[in-house]
Order: sequence, then structure tokens, then C-alpha cells
Amino acid sequence: MSPIVLHPDPQALGLRDPRYAPRRLTIERREDGSILLHNPSPLTGVFADTVAPLGRWAALAPDRVWLADRSGEGWRTVTYAEGLERVRALTGGLAGLGLRRGEPLLILARNSVDHALVAFAAMALGVPVAAVSPQYGLAGADLSRLAHAVDLIRPAAVMVDDPAAFAGALESEILAGLPVIATRGDRPGAVVVDTLLRATPMDTVAAPDDIAKLLLTSGSTGRPKAVICLHRAVATTAAQVAACFDDPEPPVVVNQAPWSHSLGANAILQMITHRGGTLYIDAGQPVAGRHLETVRNLKAIAPTYHNMVPAGWDLLAGELERDADLARSFFSRVRLLQYGGAALGQSTCDRIQAVARATVGEGISFSSGYGATETGPTATNVHWPNLTMGLMGLPVAGTTVKLAPNQGRLEFRVKGPQVSTGYYRNPEATAAAFDEEGFYRLGDAARSVHQSQLEHGLVFDGRLSENFKLSNGTFVNAGALRVAAVSAIGGAAADAVVCGEGYGGVGLLIFLNAPFCGGMTDQAMREAVRDGLAAHNARATGGSDRVDRALILDGAPHAPSGEITDKGYINQTLARVRRGGDIARLFADPAGPGVIIL
Repeated sequence: MSPIVLHPDPQALGLRDPRYAPRRLTIERREDGSILLHNPSPLTGVFADTVAPLGRWAALAPDRVWLADRSGEGWRTVTYAEGLERVRALTGGLAGLGLRRGEPLLILARNSVDHALVAFAAMALGVPVAAVSPQYGLAGADLSRLAHAVDLIRPAAVMVDDPAAFAGALESEILAGLPVIATRGDRPGAVVVDTLLRATPMDTVAAPDDIAKLLLTSGSTGRPKAVICLHRAVATTAAQVAACFDDPEPPVVVNQAPWSHSLGANAILQMITHRGGTLYIDAGQPVAGRHLETVRNLKAIAPTYHNMVPAGWDLLAGELERDADLARSFFSRVRLLQYGGAALGQSTCDRIQAVARATVGEGISFSSGYGATETGPTATNVHWPNLTMGLMGLPVAGTTVKLAPNQGRLEFRVKGPQVSTGYYRNPEATAAAFDEEGFYRLGDAARSVHQSQLEHGLVFDGRLSENFKLSNGTFVNAGALRVAAVSAIGGAAADAVVCGEGYGGVGLLIFLNAPFCGGMTDQAMREAVRDGLAAHNARATGGSDRVDRALILDGAPHAPSGEITDKGYINQTLARVRRGGDIARLFADPAGPGVIIL
């Protein structure tokens, strides 16, 4: 079967060249209605383990900065040569502490240079790294989530960055008896990273089929599971992303995605290391106010590639519009913008492109990817010049996507060398996750973005588990409806929870975009929501696509409960459970104060 080969043309869209390689695709249509999409692009330069690229670049570019984090007004930097030297020393230090191959290290810490160095050293030793969200152990956290993670992972030791910040968790029964590694502080009995750096250096002993990382799922479909990430799988997914480009220049990236999730840990940190790039670790967060640290960092460092969750892009769009100095720095050399974790509204992309064209006279291609923790995370991505939001893209090199008929739609399934072998200590969930041909089932639906011409890419067609029925039996595609409605409202809405199961129509719980709405009256905010949803309804094709009512909520999603994840998207199912009172207000008859009827 001859592959379809399409060559990118950024000039056709007036875009700066993102330096993509041609996209390749083979298509097989089966009698049962299934469609197989495969990317036959060759994979080259796949490392045997996650630590090997560090050695390569320490030899080829020893003085190039690998990692940097903030130190006051400046940056603390580590070159590739320094990074390799410190990882080898820490590998020996961890071995001296008694950590053994196959016994996990729990990491309860925010992104930092020391976090990365300890993680790479543990992986070199064959010790699986299990980084969990810092939210699990900070003051005021619900420690039941940490307890579940510890019971599942059964770590041999725990690393924290600041023992004082995690004192409650460290003093609880959950972590009692575990050796503690700290990057700073003077907690009695804790071993400080600087002490481990004085150990006799040790080379990598991990094998390709050893577990490199254990990453917790988001828990959107039940209690979190620990996804097995083998060394060869993590190394392969970095090579697959690199194969999307014809670009020998190493990337320079400012990024905030947490390493407790595969987007940050694999798609960013591991990809940058694979390509010999530089990562400036951003302590900002995609939340109003906390995003200003990201603004400061982007003024100091002009990236060549920038990836954020949609909530971060929504906030940055406003800052770029207000701050010409930021826009000049940000657009000076960036070749590609990308979002992940959830869908980005078209209006946000359009606002950013308007600033780019006004600042540098050309647009910047906006990409997205699709996948899950179990798929590396990258199963598909948009690897061609693009300004259309909501796309899932096409398979990355060596990957096959199966579109299988399910409930009148096409269920997305994937097979490839980056896909996890399953869940740690959970054979039942592992067996249930794969179909009879070994394709991983993500639980989402997809469709062609352009009629039946699949080479133009796929678009998300809703999460099967988040969908629900109205009282008249009509299915509501919650994921697609949420994206369309929030995009129609424009900058005033940060996100929405789609509701209506068992009711006669669809309702939305709206979270406002605080920076955008800062100077607006309550009436103006209500009118912005009403007008946007009215425009959405005018384009609706059926009752399940139409929004009947909406309620603007005070404040933001509740992060400590997991209602909003570290990646900045709303767990729709959990939010509907937590906000039963708001849903009752939304659908009360007669409608109460604040409910917008459309």
C-alpha cells in the first residue's frame, strides 16, 4: 500500500516555517467499517534508555545549557556535561542509600533542576520514578489521594523539594518509615541532594525493558491507575516527535507542564533532552495571577517552541495584547505554538495570530496533539502548518490508529512502540484496556475533519464516558459541545461544565476568564455569555448541540479536589458530582436569579 505523502506549505497561510517533515499516511478500510491509519515514516536515532541522550549531548555539545530554573532575578543553569556528571554521581548516591532496581522512588516535588537530576539518576539505576502531583501532599491537601498513590506504587523512598512544605504528608502514617531525600531544608533524618552528589559516580545500568516511570492517570474514569512507562517506550516517543520535523536546530523552551503528567515528563522534558535542546523551567501556573511568572520568563527568554494547556494560552493571549515588549520577545524566534491537555478555542488562536502578524508580520503555526498517559502521550499530532483549532492530527511515526465503529461513531484506538504495556500491579485493568488486536482503547471518538479525506487529519468527536442522555433519549457529545460553546463566548469564558443528564435540555456552568473580565460589569459579563451562546445556538444542528441555559459561577474550579487538573482542564464527570447544588439551580423551574435562559 503506497503512502500518501503531503509536503507542508507554510507560505500558503502566511506562516513562519515550523520546519515540519512531510507527513506520510497509509489508509486501510475494512469490511466491518473499521479504518486503519498508519504513519510509515522511519524512526531513526532511538536511544536504548531515557538517560542515553544526556551522554550523547554531553559529548557533542558539553557547554550547551540543558536545564535552567529561576534563582532570584537570574537563572541557575546546568549544561549537558554538568548534567551527566551530576546524574552519574547521584546514581551512585541513590545506590548507596539502598535503592534497588525495580523499587520505585516517589517524587513529591515541583519541577526543578534538582528534581530532574534525581529523576534521571533513579532511572539510570533502574529505579522507576513515580512523580505525583505536589497537590497530593501540600498543606491542606486531601491526603487520601496520596494514600492511594502510595498503596498503589509501594515506593522504597520519597523525594521532596521542600520538607517544610510537605511536612504534614511526611509526618503522616502514609509515608512513615520511608527514607526521605530533600533538595533543601534541614529535616532530621532526610538526605540532602548535595550529600548524594559527593558519592562515587556510577554509569547507567537500566535496560530498555526496565520501568523508567510510573505515571498516574487523571482519574477521570475512576481512581487513578499507575501507567507503566518502559525506558524503550519513553525513548521512542521522543524520537517519534523528532521525526515530525526537518529541523537540526535544538529547541529552546520555556515550559511549566508538571512532570507528574506525561505531557511535561515525556513530551517536553524527554523530547528536549532527546534533541539536545534547552529547557527553562517555568514556575508559573495557568491560573490568573500565577501566570505572571510565565510572562516574566517569556520576556527574559525567547523560545523557539512553546507549549501550554488552553487555560495558559487564554491568559497569555491577553498579556500579549496588552504588552508590546512581551510580544516582541515572544514572537522574535518562535516557530511553533502548541496546546495539549484539552481543546483550545478558535477565538484564542485568532487573537494570538493577530498580535503575531502585527508584531512580526507573519503568523505562527499552531499545533495540537492527542493521546493519553498510556500512549506515551503522543499518539497523533498536527505536524503540518495549521491555524485550525480542535484537531487531533494524524499518527506519529510507527503508529497505527484504528477507528472502530461504536454507538454510531468511530472509537479511537492506537497501537505503537510508545504505548504502555499496561498498569502497574493491575492485570485486570491492563487486560480490559486493549482490544483483541492489541490496540489501546482511549474511550474517545474521532472523525475526519474534511469529509472522508482522512489525510487532512482527525478531529475529536467526544469522550464516550463523559457523554450523557437528555430526558428525551438524545445523546449529548459533552466534549465537542464544551469546546464549541466556550469558543463562541470568546475571551470572557475560561471553561465550562456541560450538564443536563436526565433533563430536557443542555445547560452550562460557566467559569469566567478573570483577567479578560476585569473591567466589565456583571451585566456586561452576562451579556457576553448570552450573546456568545446565542451565536452558538444559531449554528447548532440539533437539540443536543444547543445550549438552553447557563449559570455563571463565582471563582475558579477547585484544584485540591482534582476538579481541575495540573494540566488546566476540567474533569467534567467529577465537576458534575461536586456541583450538584449548582446543577439544581441551573435547571430549577422557575429559573432562579443568575440563570441565563436562551
